[in-house]
Amino acid sequence: MSLIRWGIVSAGNIANTFASDISHVPHAYVGAVAARSLASASKFAEKHGIAHAYEGYDQLFADPDIDAIYVATPHTLHLKNSVDALEAGKAVLCEKPITTSAAECRLLLDAVVRTNGYLMEAMWTWFLPAIKKAKEWVDTGRIGELRHIKADFGYPMSYAADSRPYNATLAGGCLLDMGIYPIAIARYFAQQSPTDIEVISHHAPNGVDDDVVMLFSYDDLVATLATSFRCKLQNTAYIIGTDGYISIPNCWRASECQLFVLDEQVDTFTDDRRGSGFEFQIAAVSNDILRGRKESDVVTHAASLALQQDMDRVRDKF
Repeated sequence: MSLIRWGIVSAGNIANTFASDISHVPHAYVGAVAARSLASASKFAEKHGIAHAYEGYDQLFADPDIDAIYVATPHTLHLKNSVDALEAGKAVLCEKPITTSAAECRLLLDAVVRTNGYLMEAMWTWFLPAIKKAKEWVDTGRIGELRHIKADFGYPMSYAADSRPYNATLAGGCLLDMGIYPIAIARYFAQQSPTDIEVISHHAPNGVDDDVVMLFSYDDLVATLATSFRCKLQNTAYIIGTDGYISIPNCWRASECQLFVLDEQVDTFTDDRRGSGFEFQIAAVSNDILRGRKESDVVTHAASLALQQDMDRVRDKF
């Protein structure tokens, strides 16, 4: 096997990003797409030059010419879609959040063991060159000892109880939808679970969280995190040490980062991406599969479970 043949579950916006960015990965392509309606799948297939379109997901999972599945459905479907794909013998890249709770995540990881399959949460941020460069600066001591992490991600979204972001039956709310990004930034740089979590939250009329501010405390470090559907946040991460700090604009899709000592910028990095940034994780997962690996060494199963546990703890404070 020299090419990974991908199938996409869902024909929504994020699936479009995946289908566009995979063109920048030389050892992977999309061979099929499945949606709830054949019309949606066919339109998506025509747009992206995909050979096969299926109504419903079972035909896609049964397709012998597909090696891996990208799950891009709403949060509440991730567990079932991923388990079904694993049981069909497919490798799985599941969009974040990988599930809606730590309990669900454990069920999914049980399925990985049972099927001896490959599974990774699509935490694409951790594969971005700018994020990796910032971590390199931290690890090589360029900002001294890590003391503060600040990260937020928020965009205003008009309230509609039946819209996907606000739909309570689809696990709507800004924490799962956007808040996972700053929480993932904190975990990526802190490399540990917080000892304590404090939360201030606001909720939409149907009870769904639409603004969340979080304070994660560690032994000698603190992370100040936020997410919102009520307003546009700065969407920037600051990784702050005793000797300097790193600024990461648009941290969820970061293409650049800057290193400062006091007020002086002493280093900068900008990537040379050709797509929107998904190509880095697609290439990494495709390489894992080609090499026969069962787990990513970047977004490990333990990391995905830890992210779910962090979000469970935040929700417990609502």
